[in-house]
Amino acid sequence: MPTLTVSELRDLAQSALLKAGASAAMASVTARALAEAEAQGLSSHGMARVAQYATHLRNGRADGRAVAVIARERGGAILVDARCGLAFPACALAVAESIRRARDCGIAFAGVTNSHHFGVAAWHLEPVAAAGMVGLAFANSPAAMPAAGGKRALFGTNPIAAVFPRRDSMPLSIDLSLSEAARGKVMVAAKEGRPIPLGWALDRDGQPTTDAKAALAGSMLAMGGTKGAMLALVVELLVTALTGAALGFEASSFFVDEGNRPRIGQAFLVIDPDALAGRDVFDERIETLIAAMQQDDGVRLPGARRAARAAKAQVQGVEIPQALAEQLRALAQ
Repeated sequence: MPTLTVSELRDLAQSALLKAGASAAMASVTARALAEAEAQGLSSHGMARVAQYATHLRNGRADGRAVAVIARERGGAILVDARCGLAFPACALAVAESIRRARDCGIAFAGVTNSHHFGVAAWHLEPVAAAGMVGLAFANSPAAMPAAGGKRALFGTNPIAAVFPRRDSMPLSIDLSLSEAARGKVMVAAKEGRPIPLGWALDRDGQPTTDAKAALAGSMLAMGGTKGAMLALVVELLVTALTGAALGFEASSFFVDEGNRPRIGQAFLVIDPDALAGRDVFDERIETLIAAMQQDDGVRLPGARRAARAAKAQVQGVEIPQALAEQLRALAQ
C-alpha cells in the first residue's frame, strides 16, 4: 500500500473537492478533517469519504457554494444554517461561536440545521479543549437503526462525542456512535469485499447478516439493544426538534449517489468550568478520577490511541489502499 504524508492527503482531498464544486473555504476545512481522521486511524470517516462528498457536490446533494450563517441567536443559544453545504464550515462556525459565548455566559448551545455528514464527532471539539472548556457534540444521520422493538430503519447511528481538557496532558476525548459499529466501517468493508462481524447489522428482511452490502441495504443494530435505541432517540430529538433539521428517515442515505439533500442536524454544547466549581476544582476532580482509573492494568484513556496514531502519522505518513490512492489522484486531477 502506498504511504502518503498527512499534508499530501489533505491536498488530494482539497483538490478533489474543489474540482467537484466546493468553495475554497469549504474544501479546505473539509479536507483537513478527512486527512486528520485518516491520520488517527479512522479510515471510515477519512479519505474514503472524499469520493462520496465529491459525488454529492456534483449531483446537487450538497451545495458547494453555500455559506453557513447564524440564523437565530439569543444569549448563549444559536442556530447555524449550513444552507445544505458540506457540514464542516457550519460546524466550525457553531463551535467558534459556542466557545465565545460560553466565555460570557458560562455555557453555550449551538444547533446546526440543513447540514450534511460531519465526519468524526470529536474532531469538532478539539478547539473547545484548546480553550480549556468541556464540549459535547451530537448529530443525527440518515436512517440506519430501528426504534426499540421495531424493524424499520428510523434513526441514524447518531454519534455522541465529549471532550474534557486536562491541566498538563492531552484532553480526554470520547467518541462513539450509538450503533454496535459505525456504519462507515460497514461501508469500507463493502468496498473491500470483506465480511462484517455477526451482531453488527440486519439485512433488509430483518435477519442477522455478515454481508456488508446486505447490511448497507438493511439496518444497523443499536449498541446495548433497547438502551442504545433510546439514546439514539434522545440525540435525534436534540438535533432536529431544536433546530428544524430533517429526521433520519427523511434523509436519503449517504451511501447512494442520487437522493435528496439530507438536511440533517448537529448540536454542540460548550461549558466553561470557571462558571461552576472553578478551574482548580475541575482539574483536581479530573486528575483524581484518571489516577484511580489507571490503577487497573489495561485501562486506556479515551482519545489516547487516536492521538498516538496522529503523532506517528505526522512522522511516518499514512498507508492507504492502492485503489483508494488511485481514486483520489483521479478525482484531484
